[in-house]
Amino acid sequence: MDSIAIKLPSSATTDDVLSAIDRLNTDQAVHGILLQHPVPAHVNERLCFDRISLAKDVDGVTSHGFGLMALGEPAFGSATPVGIMRLLAHYKIDVSGKRAVVVGRSSILGKPMAFMLSNANATVTLCHSKTSNLEAEIRHAEIIVGAVGKPHFIRSDWISDGAVVVDAGNHPGGIGDIHPDGLMGRCAAVTPVPGGVGPMTISTLIAQTVSAADRACAVID
Repeated sequence: MDSIAIKLPSSATTDDVLSAIDRLNTDQAVHGILLQHPVPAHVNERLCFDRISLAKDVDGVTSHGFGLMALGEPAFGSATPVGIMRLLAHYKIDVSGKRAVVVGRSSILGKPMAFMLSNANATVTLCHSKTSNLEAEIRHAEIIVGAVGKPHFIRSDWISDGAVVVDAGNHPGGIGDIHPDGLMGRCAAVTPVPGGVGPMTISTLIAQTVSAADRACAVID
């Protein structure tokens, strides 16, 4: 596997980014496209995401891919949530019937995470900045996913004994979204920060790119 880095100046327009994506869409040697985000404020990020070919959307950022994933149809899911689901499966953590709380509703992490857990038969509550009494919601969770993007925003004493704790945050200094104090001694499973979810995101991107390449070769053959 090889990679190509396309660096555009900070003054690049939405059209400039779209043109770069168009070139990659038509390049048969390219099987996965990753748009580094967030993009500058003057660039229409959603328009750029949705320009990526569905066949090359290995980061699961397009609206079409999200819709297919939400419906349980074949699609490349957002890399971090897929990585989390792979992590849970590897450690034989069955989410079916469990009460899951996802804190954060971004389009590439919180929302797809909630749909993936729901598709795996968990009962999911998606929390956000307008949620009333977040602490109470978290106390009822058997699975908690921190995806809010704020360092140590979720307090460890909100989390019930025996819960499965997945921290998708990674802030400077190796700080996650969930305060780790005492969790290792009383929770069923805890992802460390750094070293837990992050490597799963990278490995998922690689795996989905390989799958995209396999599919492209099958079509050519």
